[in-house]
Amino acid sequence: MRRREFITLLGGAMAAWPLVAQAQQAGKVARIGFLGATSPAGYGARVEALRAGLRELGYIEGTNLVLEYRWAEGNYERLPALVDELIRSNVDIIVTHGTPAALAAKQATASIPIVVGIIGDPVASGVVGSVARPGGNITGSSFFSPELDAKRVELLKEAMPQLTRVATLINPDNPVYAGPQGHVPEQTARSLDLHLQRFGVRATNELEGAFENMQRQGAQAVSVADDALLQENIAVIAALANKARLLSIGSREFARAGAVIGYGIDFVAALRRAAVFVDKILKGSKPADLPIEQASKFEFVLNLKSAKALGLELPTAILLRADEVIE
Repeated sequence: MRRREFITLLGGAMAAWPLVAQAQQAGKVARIGFLGATSPAGYGARVEALRAGLRELGYIEGTNLVLEYRWAEGNYERLPALVDELIRSNVDIIVTHGTPAALAAKQATASIPIVVGIIGDPVASGVVGSVARPGGNITGSSFFSPELDAKRVELLKEAMPQLTRVATLINPDNPVYAGPQGHVPEQTARSLDLHLQRFGVRATNELEGAFENMQRQGAQAVSVADDALLQENIAVIAALANKARLLSIGSREFARAGAVIGYGIDFVAALRRAAVFVDKILKGSKPADLPIEQASKFEFVLNLKSAKALGLELPTAILLRADEVIE
């Protein structure tokens, strides 16, 4: 190629670059509505994971992506009104998390695609009819929380063989605990000759009273459910459990926040994965054709520092099975 021809070609290409950029900017901007059951502060890491996942797939805020946020601040009664706000803002997809928010979104729209970043049991709670064939306008990821809660009861018994009385901390406003599946941990407790008693809280200011009640009822240990409100307050809950001198178990983040045992999935990774569902739907896939993904990796974390502070000596067998030990 002659030098003059090369310069002419290069000049034409450079002139075309702004036109290409303009064409990209003029393309469709994805409007994603995020329905949060808690607060921006409590869910910050997970939202950032979603944003990072979207960036990896080419969605840049301010260029081809707009994120609309609505937060219930732990008051699940606000969820229906917040969904309506997102719908009126003409979002293309609604991303949410947990059973209460997923049900609110489902009841509000049958046409706008809904991606549930993570949910306990989408079938038992009526969010979808099947994990393999969700149908309708909802897809996402699940971790079957009743079975996970049951496994945590088993781990408490292994950690403290003399255990007889267990408390479980739940949010009564979360529908996942209302149906038969919500009583799976109680069935497990009976098989282990344990007395399990539920303690419900609907707001942060009820937590201290719940733990005082656990002590009055003679609880020796507490299992904390993966409800959004409770997860937002895991550091407070861990401190209250230690103050009450209760062996405690919850999500893996719970042990890192100061509780004795953590067993669960990586919620941050689940929200990052939600970006893949969003991308597929924006490219033409229907939620009804995207199977609900089931979590397969569960991490087991032990906080020996907290255990020693409570005078607990954990069995060697349980120490050897831990994925992470905090000393």
